[in-house]
Amino acid sequence: MLGWALTFFIIAIIAGALGFFGIAGTAAWIAKVLFVVFLILFIVSLVAGRRPRV
Repeated sequence: MLGWALTFFIIAIIAGALGFFGIAGTAAWIAKVLFVVFLILFIVSLVAGRRPRV
């Protein structure tokens, strides 16, 4: 998921540099959403992984 966020971030940078601001904004928004989802899932997996097994 982090890879997808980085991909959309790179697309946003390239589109912004070429003048496609609508596409750049959309790609940046998708990258932000995917990054936040990645962080949430990462934190949940850290918390779930620290529980002692019975």
